Amino acid sequence: MNKIIVDTYKRSFSGLSRETWLLSTVMMFNRFGNMAVPFMGLYVTQSLHRSEIDAGLIITLFGIGSIMGAAIGGKLTDVIGFRPVQILSSIIGGLLFMLFSTITHFSTLCILTVVISFFSEAFRPANFTAVASYAKEGTTTRSYSLNRLATNIGWSVGISMAGIVASINYKLLFIVEGTVSILVGLSIFFLLPMVSGFMKKAKENRSNMVIIKPWQDTFYVKFILLTTVFITCAFLMFRVVPVFFKEEWHIDEFAIGIIMGLNGAVIALFEMILIDKIEKKRSPIFFISIGSIFFAISYVILSVPFMFHVSMAVLTVLIFTIGEMFVLPFINAVVISRSNEHNRGLYAAAYTLSWSFAQVVGPFTGFAIAKHLGYNWLWGGIALLLMLSAFGFNLLSRRVSAPLQNVNI
Repeated sequence: MNKIIVDTYKRSFSGLSRETWLLSTVMMFNRFGNMAVPFMGLYVTQSLHRSEIDAGLIITLFGIGSIMGAAIGGKLTDVIGFRPVQILSSIIGGLLFMLFSTITHFSTLCILTVVISFFSEAFRPANFTAVASYAKEGTTTRSYSLNRLATNIGWSVGISMAGIVASINYKLLFIVEGTVSILVGLSIFFLLPMVSGFMKKAKENRSNMVIIKPWQDTFYVKFILLTTVFITCAFLMFRVVPVFFKEEWHIDEFAIGIIMGLNGAVIALFEMILIDKIEKKRSPIFFISIGSIFFAISYVILSVPFMFHVSMAVLTVLIFTIGEMFVLPFINAVVISRSNEHNRGLYAAAYTLSWSFAQVVGPFTGFAIAKHLGYNWLWGGIALLLMLSAFGFNLLSRRVSAPLQNVNI
């Protein structure tokens, strides 16, 4: 097994550019530092002693800021370039996270949450575009895979460390995340080269071409709508489920961090092997449908009345992770295939908006349903929506159309 893993990784990542490796390394540290947000619900309920509804409100406000950040970040990426957007969003977001740790007034926290999430989410479409821009010809898909591998290594270590930090002091989570975010911005500034003439080229493109927008691509609009539904459901695994583990299954913060960290560890070890075996056998949307079914199964497990809660929590995360390995790499493939260098920021922003919407609707609705109807109703409803999403993707896969092309004036 070890030889298979090593050979697969050598084959998959040979020939990638120096900039791609540097960007992925930076991204690994970015995700390592992204430890506060998954524990934000627990911070509100356990440290600030507010209700689950207040926890849902904070996370929802984080999503509202994310929507604005994704939209504006994507537009700015196509106008001024991915490098300055990443640098500014990282440094400003980091400073705001550190400020967050000093505030206890709830209304002020609500406002600050929106501003923080704006800058945090503006980073996403810029980073997505950066991967394609730094990739050598013919290595784009593998460059995204390396970036995702780095993301999951950082996430796995970071979320595990977050459990330890949270068990000591919740406020320290925001200080660590802020510090790492600032270092990420500085690393991009000093290590990754500027793309010369980007603004001049972008201006010429806007003058000489009619750039196709993602909302003009009918297939992509349908794809994003379906993606939004299942991401909203899947997103709750990292927002509501940790609170469920703590309050209903009585698992402590340290164990929660380790269990949730399994997600990134398993992906880092096995995703590239899985993708290498199945990538060319079926369409990307087929595998997205399969992943949605695994997501549904993971939520069903949460409603099973077994007493071995730690074991059940581990099983839930592992099955969810299998679904994620089927879903996310192939979503990236669809986004790349529908876009090009002139509109990739907007296409990436449209995809990022799915995550932002999930942050707005998912946690608040999830906590509200759990409070008024109980967690079992929540898990059953999520599982049903995920199965319907799988069915919708299956229908969409039969109607795949060619991507629209930009038009010269």
